[in-house]
Formats: sequence, structure tokens, C-alpha cells
Amino acid sequence: MLLVLHKSTIVENPPKIVITGSKSESNRLLLLQALYPELQIENVSNSDDSEVMQKALKSTSNHIDISHAGTAMRFLTAFFSTQEGREITITGSARMKERPIQVLVEALNALGADISYVETEGCPPLNINGKVLSKNQVALKANVSSQYISALLLIAPKLENGLELTLEGEITSVPYINMTLDLLKQIGVSTSFENNIIKVKPLQSQNVHSKTLIVESDWSSASYFYSIVALSPIGTEITLSSYKNDSLQGDSVLSEIYSDFGVETTFNENAIILLKKADCQLETISCQLKNAPDIAQTISVTCFGLGIGCDLRGLHTLKIKETDRLVALKTELEKLGAQVDITENRLLLRPHKMYTSDNSFLTSEGVEKVSIATYHDHRMAMAFAPLALKRNLQIEDAMVVSKSYPTFWEDLKRIGFKISE
Repeated sequence: MLLVLHKSTIVENPPKIVITGSKSESNRLLLLQALYPELQIENVSNSDDSEVMQKALKSTSNHIDISHAGTAMRFLTAFFSTQEGREITITGSARMKERPIQVLVEALNALGADISYVETEGCPPLNINGKVLSKNQVALKANVSSQYISALLLIAPKLENGLELTLEGEITSVPYINMTLDLLKQIGVSTSFENNIIKVKPLQSQNVHSKTLIVESDWSSASYFYSIVALSPIGTEITLSSYKNDSLQGDSVLSEIYSDFGVETTFNENAIILLKKADCQLETISCQLKNAPDIAQTISVTCFGLGIGCDLRGLHTLKIKETDRLVALKTELEKLGAQVDITENRLLLRPHKMYTSDNSFLTSEGVEKVSIATYHDHRMAMAFAPLALKRNLQIEDAMVVSKSYPTFWEDLKRIGFKISE
């Protein structure tokens, strides 16, 4: 579906936006619940990814299709490898069949799993023969996606002898690893993380008491409202729920990063209030995002919308997401007149003067009718949407947002965005 976003203004006193539970927390807890049915979960994400995860965990089929859900592919590969006596094939979309998973497969096979490739070596689809994994030591390159690491950690309590995981090199996305370890601790699992070695002790079902865990709302989804407030006049305020000050999510660093854009974050009970207190005084925003790469698209578009530059580093994992997000960002921003340079792990957006003195977008031939391609990537659609505060915009395949935030467009309409098909 192609959506047209007409130049908009945030309404006065916009309603509170209730954002669904974190996809990252939800998918971890759903896997733990499958291993330990005594667990109860509240505020589970309503994203496509989490629904795919739930459906796959409940399925009795020997063929599982997870479509575009990368987290589900990684977590379920580990899960099904431990399901003794069950043989399944797990597959996904055309893009999923291009996304690497060899690092995880080799680690699981080293622990005793029986996983083979159905088509392309190193990528899904996978054939998995579930069995008891008795080995408990494995090493993994630390600069790969943290989801490989979390996939191993989540099944570790069910392994006969637990797990000792050695991470080699500089670790990527430490907050997501810590999130996994914290959730394990909450259900009674004993863990340690010292000197690049993670140890997880085994835990039997009888040791897990009935417990309800509440999923915090998704900080990645909050990023788009940070961008909206940053691109709005001073005094604009938006309230989001439900959030906490001691979040497990790496993307909660948004509250610090967007203070440079003049956005103040106030924690009020289970909500955060975002207030535009001042205009950004920097010519270029510089961020190391190795622990929160998913907000790179949001930050770069915010900077473009303000006419300032950004230097974003630590982005090497973006190349293996739903699309190569660095290439996609460069392509779509340049449609609008931006100057963007990228490397394997860095994006550099140059400051520009695309706006008149009254903050209206300077139109040029062809620019006014630009459509933003989303590449089957939910974050491309949502990251570019706040630019409608500056100019008319078209978003292709707009319903791709359902992957993580199904009600995104409805929530934008509630705060004043003018959107038509």
C-alpha cells in the first residue's frame, strides 16, 4: 500500500500514545515460556514478529515459515535443536534466505545439535533434528549479531550441563545480551558474565515457580516520536506509555541522545513525557551506536529534517537486517537531496540548507513527488514518516510497519498527521 503523508502539524495537547510491549523482550520471554510453561507474560508485543514467534512455538507442523522475522529465525533455530525426537524445516521470505545464520548453526552443532542447510550454505532454510545437547562449551565471534548469542543463552538452562559461552573479540550490542541474562535471572537461572565468558547453569522445570513477567513497551518504537518532537516547534509535548527508568532495552539511550536535539525526557509513573525545550545547536550529531544500531535510521532522518549532519558509527550489523539498511538510507535520503557517505559500519550525513526561513521545505524539480521505498523494512517506513512535519511525502509498502508496530499510522493520525492512500 502506498500512503501519502501530507505536510502536518502536531495537534495541541495530543493524546497519550500507548505503545505495545518490546518485541525484543517479548520474543525472549515467549521462548522461555515454551521451555518453562509455568511462566505467564503480560503486555506481549502485537508485532508480526512476536505473532510469528507464538504461532511457531505452538505449531505441530514439521514445516515452519517465519517470513521476514529475523529474531524468530535465530531464536527458533536454537529452540528446535533441543526438541528431542522432532524433525522440522524452518524457512522464511526470499530476503530471509539471504541472511546469514552460519555462525549460530556452527555453534549449535558444536554443542551436539543436528542442523543442515536445505538450499544455500550458511543461510536458511534449515533442516533441524532435535536432540539432547550434552556438550556445554562453545566459542562465538563477539562482533556478530547479539541475537546469535541470545539464542544460545535462552536454551542454555535446558541443556543437560548448562552452557559456557566464550565471546571472541569486541562484543556488539551488549545491552541485548544483558537483557537476556536479566530475564533468565528473573526466572531463577544462575548466570555470570565476566571477561568475555558467559556461564549459564542448568535449571529444571520443577525449579521454576509460577511467575508473571510484564513486558516493558518498545523503546525502538518510541524513537519515531522522539524524532517527531525534535522536528516540531519548541513546546511540543507527547506522552508515551509504558516505560521505566531502569530499562533493559539498549534503545533507551534515546533519552540521552535526543537531549542534544533539545528533547527533554521526563519519567512519570509508567509513562515518559517528551518535550521540545530548545532547538538543536549542533551542526553535526555524533553517535557510537554499536549497542543500539536499530535507532540509526531514526537519528539520521531527524538530522536531515533539521538540516544538520550526523556521524553514526558501530553500524556493521545493519547490513544483515531486513535490507542493507546503510545502502537503503543512503539511497532514500539522496532522493531528497541529502549528501550521504557510508562504509561497512558508518554513516556520514552532511549538513545542508534544505529549508527556507519559515522552516518550509525548499522544493526542486522532482523532489516534491519523491516516494520513499521501504525494502520490506518496517524501520525504513517509520523512520521517514516524521518528515511529513516538513513536507509532503509518499511511503511505499507502508503496511510493512506491522512487523513491529501495527498501529503506527493510526497513532500518527491521532496526534495530527494527515495521511491518505
